[in-house]
Amino acid sequence: MVARRDPQTVAGRPCAVAASVHLIGDRWSMLVIREVLFGNHQFSQIARNTGAPRDRLTARLRDLVEAGVLERRPVSEGARHEGYYLTEAGEDLRHVVRALLAWGNKWAVTTPPMRLTHHDHPLEPESHCSACGEKVDDADLTEEMLVPGWDMRGRLDEVVAEA
Repeated sequence: MVARRDPQTVAGRPCAVAASVHLIGDRWSMLVIREVLFGNHQFSQIARNTGAPRDRLTARLRDLVEAGVLERRPVSEGARHEGYYLTEAGEDLRHVVRALLAWGNKWAVTTPPMRLTHHDHPLEPESHCSACGEKVDDADLTEEMLVPGWDMRGRLDEVVAEA
């Protein structure tokens, strides 16, 4: 079970982005998720491929297990060692990692160090609406705050005071 949080308890705007970043947003957590997605389940593999200090990695792995993003289980049937595996919530981060990889290849590195290939061509991730199948275009989106006392500009009592 994922450790969910009341969005009104995060600092600033009540938002699922803020709650998500609080849960999995630090550097080591995202690199751990990347490594597990790549099939590296043992602590030593994750440590080697993230470059995380062992004490910090231990803490992040514990946090991700407690949060319900990872689970520990034997690496193979009858094995005496346990590994780290994504839960359903962790698997849903696959799209986030792909988007970060694509963004990073375009904007963060001088030369892409890795590429994802879809069939016989480089993968270029896009967002599509699961209800209608259309490509998501920002012009077609509507933002709506559902928390009373807030709109898209911010907390209503603070927005009025600024005016």
